[in-house]
Amino acid sequence: MKDKVEKYFAALNEQTAKDSAVLADMMQRISGHEPKLWNAGTLGFDTYHYKYDSGREGDGLVIGFYPRKNKITVYLMDGTARYSELLAKLGKHASTGYCLYIKQLSDVELPILEQILQQSYDHIKLLSKNGPISKILWKE
Repeated sequence: MKDKVEKYFAALNEQTAKDSAVLADMMQRISGHEPKLWNAGTLGFDTYHYKYDSGREGDGLVIGFYPRKNKITVYLMDGTARYSELLAKLGKHASTGYCLYIKQLSDVELPILEQILQQSYDHIKLLSKNGPISKILWKE
């Protein structure tokens, strides 16, 4: 998997590749898992299982990100709203639902970002500890 991720980073512009490497290291340190390439270039770290009342069932990434040309999207599967106080201290970013948009890592305070990611990771792992998650968390 490491070779796939390195190849993927090599195809990005220089700044995005550098920022992606920093984020990947941070998320791997938090989760204890190596990155997994998901659909469309999303990198995910660890998984959880979900099963909704509608019958929809599957696996999702616990934390992850999607590097794009002009921004990096960080995924907080429990939603950005629960981190409003920390996001106010983060620096230049935008957020919606479960997505945190960062143009480049130099725009944000990395210790704050790491704190948000750690809390999100711990929250999802706690909720999924005793079985599948039964609701879309970021819509709460």
